[in-house]
Amino acid sequence: MPYVDEEGGRLNNYAIEPKMYEAKPPTTEEKRNYAILGALAALFVGGIIAVAYAVSTAS
Repeated sequence: MPYVDEEGGRLNNYAIEPKMYEAKPPTTEEKRNYAILGALAALFVGGIIAVAYAVSTAS
């Protein structure tokens, strides 16, 4: 672990920084997959809400 010896004998420790990299933008196929998954998630949540409403208004 890297450290610096300061005045008075104090040690100052530094964290090891991770290697940096640039994120790549999503491809057209990944964007399409995100849109499909988002639509399926919206349908799933809508279905759960519909079931909850149907159960709460029953009888």
